[in-house]
Amino acid sequence: MGYVAVAVQLVAVVAGAPLLTGLMRQTRARLEGRAGAGVLQPWRDVRKLCRKEAITPVGTGPAFRWAPLLLVATSLVLAVLVPLVSTDTPVSIRADLIVVVALLALGTLALALAGLDTGTAFGGMGASREMTIAALVEPTILMAVFALSIPAGSTNLPIIVAGAVDQPARLGSPAGLLAIAALAVAVLAETGRLPVDNPSTHLELTMVHEAMVLEYAGPDLALVEFGAQLRLTVLLGLLTSLFAPWGIATTPSLAAVLLAALVMVLKVTVLGTVLAAAEVFWAKLRLFRVPELLAGSFLLAVLAVTSSYFLGGE
Repeated sequence: MGYVAVAVQLVAVVAGAPLLTGLMRQTRARLEGRAGAGVLQPWRDVRKLCRKEAITPVGTGPAFRWAPLLLVATSLVLAVLVPLVSTDTPVSIRADLIVVVALLALGTLALALAGLDTGTAFGGMGASREMTIAALVEPTILMAVFALSIPAGSTNLPIIVAGAVDQPARLGSPAGLLAIAALAVAVLAETGRLPVDNPSTHLELTMVHEAMVLEYAGPDLALVEFGAQLRLTVLLGLLTSLFAPWGIATTPSLAAVLLAALVMVLKVTVLGTVLAAAEVFWAKLRLFRVPELLAGSFLLAVLAVTSSYFLGGE
């Protein structure tokens, strides 16, 4: 039954990631008074890009060619490891916090190296900005989840989630509230959302993620976009699993797994819709203000760890 849970979770994430992106774009379009392209537009974009010819700029090396595959591969591994549907799977023992953050960093590093490999001004600029943000985001994720791991006695994510299901009072503790605030900001930065980055911009002075992938086209661009959608879905799912773990299957039952998958889809959909609606009223921060925001989130994570240590997560 554990393998069934892993398969169900992987299928739900892979099939739903573009749909989540389409739903968020459609939500923003409706709130801004536009018709929007439709929820299925990301899947249509993937199909269109896969039919085009892959173009590799002259002078690029293996970093540029392998970055899209590495980004998608790490995202798929994350989709398997992170406990979104069940805490009792064959891979639960390997779903450690350090491993998850390392996989996130590996995907980010691959894109940054690809941006540098092109030798263009925009690629180098985007890679520099991305690594500056990552240097503040990855420690924040580590510290925020570590605050939740202290009461659980383990950095294993399924154990942390199972403990939150059994003792929901932890989530209302000072450590839990500080951790969710820190992790929420980190997720926005990691996925390139407002106010840290604008996923729909093409202005040279504000681009971060887009600047690194300007030279990609065809199937390679489809992989890059699909990988970003997978990361967004997994990180939003991780946020709901840690701070709203109700509905996750803790027993090896087919009915529990299917119900947990349905609940997971509902929670991620609601969170994505709320995020898209909030972005309509947010403005992108100036680039020099972004480190201040991320440093503030890291401070919240440190306070969460301190509170969890001295108060025992109560």
